[in-house]
Amino acid sequence: MEQTPDPGRRLVLGAAAATAASTLGLFALSERVQAANQGAQQASSDDGAIRPFKYRATDAELADLRRRIAATKFPEKEPVADPSQGVQLATAQKLARYWAKEYDWRKVEAKLNSYPQFITEIDGLDIHFIHARSKHEHALPLIVTHGWPGSVIEQLKIIEPLTNPTAHGGTASDAFHVVVPSMPGYGFSGKPTTTGWDPTRIARANIALMKRLGYTRYVAQGGDWGALVTEQMGVLAPPELLGIHINLPSAVPPEVLKALQSGSPPAGLSAEEKYAFERLGFFFANGLSYAQQMANHPQTMYGIADSPVGLAAWFLDHDLRSYELIARSFDGQPEGLTRDDVLDNITITWLTNTAVSGARLYRENKLPFFAPMGVAIPVAVSAFPDELYQVPRSWAERAYPKLVHYNKLPKGGHFAAWEQPELLTSELRVGFKSLR
Repeated sequence: MEQTPDPGRRLVLGAAAATAASTLGLFALSERVQAANQGAQQASSDDGAIRPFKYRATDAELADLRRRIAATKFPEKEPVADPSQGVQLATAQKLARYWAKEYDWRKVEAKLNSYPQFITEIDGLDIHFIHARSKHEHALPLIVTHGWPGSVIEQLKIIEPLTNPTAHGGTASDAFHVVVPSMPGYGFSGKPTTTGWDPTRIARANIALMKRLGYTRYVAQGGDWGALVTEQMGVLAPPELLGIHINLPSAVPPEVLKALQSGSPPAGLSAEEKYAFERLGFFFANGLSYAQQMANHPQTMYGIADSPVGLAAWFLDHDLRSYELIARSFDGQPEGLTRDDVLDNITITWLTNTAVSGARLYRENKLPFFAPMGVAIPVAVSAFPDELYQVPRSWAERAYPKLVHYNKLPKGGHFAAWEQPELLTSELRVGFKSLR
């Protein structure tokens, strides 16, 4: 039976800021906290077995992928000279040519398998994770959660600098033990067969995973969906969780969200706050088409499960600045991401057939984006300039009463760990320093 979208999901269903802002106001903090804490102990009910894991695609799977790419039926060229109608034909064709003829999945597969990987059942679902321990005795455990359209591949560049800081410009006191789970329905984790795997439930699974690994004190980090999951961990606030770091914060003041209905900023905003308001308005008005489809009818998206190039185009069309960054990499101008980076992330989704199962998170989510969640534990925030919005310090201080670190970065966007691993590594070292 088709369900009527609830108010929380309408934030991503709306095509304009007015709808988004008005529906955000329907959420009372007490209701969110109550929902977040329901069943908090459920995720620890499994037998606790942790099984080693490695992955190797078959030669037949890779040959089939190349065959499907070569057989792509492309549409005509867009009738405009910019990406206003979506992923441009020239970019899609360059991607397809490289993917079919030159790209080598085995390189990233070997990189993945160079790290200790495991599977464990939590709350009835297999959860895949990388668990890279530091050689340094007093390393701080850290769980990092990816987003959409993502996978653990987003975090591969930061694992070595975090676990082995003395080889990457840091000291032994900067060391982390790093845990990177694949979210349910993504990568090598299990695909939920029932509804209910929303960000709060994923947060509970993350908490259960860290407990299962024996960590009695740890910190958490996330961007995109990973930020929302990490903030829900902060709302749940298990005693072992010392603090969180996020690079897409839920920190937009209620009066700003309300003002988005008219498109006119509230009186008294600073220049920095007004710029953030404009970025949010642009995103709500122009950047929600992918989220609307996935939040409404993810099951309808058979095309991205059947066509590799269809999947690639869908993943590239996340937000304008990320698309521009990716498109440049296929024009011979890599900046932050290479062609291989882009295709590694798309290929893992193709090989695991998780395009649709990953999309369902948009349907499951009942939390608003960008509205403060009531996180009372210590929070560190890194504000990247090409993020969906660069949060001003004033907003971060209002949203997080225990803000222990805030920094505006000179470059980088939505996929911080992937695009700017050195900057994010530095931010995590500094952001969590006071919590060690």
